[in-house]
Amino acid sequence: MKKERFWTNFWKELRRNKLAVAGGVVVMALFVISFFAPFISPYDPEQINVEEILLPPSSNHLFGTDELGRDVFSRVVFGARISLKVGFVAVGIATVVGVFLGSIAGYYGKLADSIIMRFVDIMLCFPTFFLILAVVAILEPSITNIMIVIGLTSWTGVARLIRAEILSLKSREFVLAAKSIGANDLVIIARHILPNAMAPVLVSATLGVAGAILIESALSFLGIGVQPPTPSWGNILTSGKDNIELAWWLSLFPGLAILVTVLGYNLLGEGIRDAIDPRLRRR
Repeated sequence: MKKERFWTNFWKELRRNKLAVAGGVVVMALFVISFFAPFISPYDPEQINVEEILLPPSSNHLFGTDELGRDVFSRVVFGARISLKVGFVAVGIATVVGVFLGSIAGYYGKLADSIIMRFVDIMLCFPTFFLILAVVAILEPSITNIMIVIGLTSWTGVARLIRAEILSLKSREFVLAAKSIGANDLVIIARHILPNAMAPVLVSATLGVAGAILIESALSFLGIGVQPPTPSWGNILTSGKDNIELAWWLSLFPGLAILVTVLGYNLLGEGIRDAIDPRLRRR
């Protein structure tokens, strides 16, 4: 009953937050656009047409064309697929690693906690983006490598959140009751502690998707992310940079796509945070 009441109150508070609802609408729209990209796009995003190079926005090409005559609208639509894929896979990897290590550190404490948290401190000493930049530059640029590297360098925040939650939960009555009936550590952590500790992780994951999308776009913009001809908002911006004086639309539309996407996830994440814990709501 308590869980049902929690989720009822959660959805009630979330629906009251108009900015969070707007963010949710943006996120859902991106999912729909990504799923139906082949039907929404009027052209093949990789199709080259030398007769239509750098055409401005028109009824035939809503967002204009690039330096190879490719339809920018089609490339932006398919670029949403790449961004969402990178965001969710990278955050999924970071969440799994962070929850696993944070659970061990928080539940067992002592030596395990010291080793894991000192490693977290070392990871936090390095600027995350430059660490990712260095690793990706060494590896072959590909979407798979980008997702793995972003995920494996972004778990520290999740680990610290889970550790803090478990430290406050492991001495509660329901955990002591589970220990008294002989439940092993894995069952206690997985069935009794983690379900009560995942709320802040949900907020972190939602905001983390926006961060991963920004990182992927930045890497692609620098030429070591998603490689052409695969469309990505970042590599479309690279074309815009190279033709900024001739084709303003190459910078405007993918830039707006990144802005709206990141803003949508941030608004939704802030709304989820406020709905989970009303005490954190901004006055």
